[in-house]
Amino acid sequence: MAIVVLRLPNVKRKTETRPKQCPYCEGETFQRWGKVVKPVKDMRIRTVQVYRYRCCHCRRTFRHYPVGNNCADQTERIRLFAVILWTLGLSLRASSLILSGLRVSLSFMTIWRDVQAQAQNWKRKHRWKPVRIVGVDGARVLGWGEKQPVLVAVDLGTGEPLAVGYVNEYDPQAVRRWLAPLVQQHGISVIVTDDLVTYKQVAEKLQLGHQICQFHVRRWVGRTMRELQETVPKEWRWVVEEIQQHLEALLPQASKRLYALWKQLPGRRSKRHQTRTPMEQLRELLLRLSEHWQFYCTYQGEPKIPWTNNATERAIGRMKMRARTVRGYKSWNGMESGLLLASGSFF
Repeated sequence: MAIVVLRLPNVKRKTETRPKQCPYCEGETFQRWGKVVKPVKDMRIRTVQVYRYRCCHCRRTFRHYPVGNNCADQTERIRLFAVILWTLGLSLRASSLILSGLRVSLSFMTIWRDVQAQAQNWKRKHRWKPVRIVGVDGARVLGWGEKQPVLVAVDLGTGEPLAVGYVNEYDPQAVRRWLAPLVQQHGISVIVTDDLVTYKQVAEKLQLGHQICQFHVRRWVGRTMRELQETVPKEWRWVVEEIQQHLEALLPQASKRLYALWKQLPGRRSKRHQTRTPMEQLRELLLRLSEHWQFYCTYQGEPKIPWTNNATERAIGRMKMRARTVRGYKSWNGMESGLLLASGSFF
């Protein structure tokens, strides 16, 4: 039987050390200036002792809280526990109900503010985290009454989300404006995406390495070849079989062979407004594969680059599931915080 252990912050009833410096002037000499018993909301303790000190340098007073406490009524332990309950899939009201069983009274809006504060703390902590290989993909998430476009960047080394943006993935300019600061902050050098043309343009503009997810490639190519296998004349079906062999082997030099096959096929004869013939569809497939073949094989130059974007897809799946259970977000700030916490391991 699997056992899940949650490591929550330690909380003490009284402080065991004196402050090291003044929060106002960074002075190091203090006078004790009183003591107060402060009620707190926690599952184990109800009150803590808080000492007030006076700085001998600037003459200002301040409170020195025990470990796990601050000026808020909640302890750090109960705040993090409430966020974990929400992250695991419980609603805000259900989380509040569980806490009431532990004799802790928190409103559902307080828990929602804790969720957003935890997401902001995580963003500040990871703002300059070095990440070289990032998965990027778009999604549509329910918010303020309708599906909203969202772009997600995931650290493919850890599987944790790096950033969430209110961006339409079909707009190359918007994607580049959103991704460029991330490239500078984190030192991104390679992106892994699906085969949407937007990402090819952005990777070229930002001078990034680009790996196209093989799952997406083989899905649309396989579907196209199954249709062509039945419609292409028999004397040309060997071309379809050879394309399949190149996709399975995925050798870098195969692009030249695909281009040579494209030159062997008869040129386009139908007009623009007319439906393309099977041979014309086969010809276009060969040209597209030969032009983009280098993006299918980027992972072969470095083993750390994954050949699929599955980690990003999993993160987006968790985001969408959480969005359905909260019945849609009401603002972008709430959506960003909720999606970040719902899609990663933050504890």
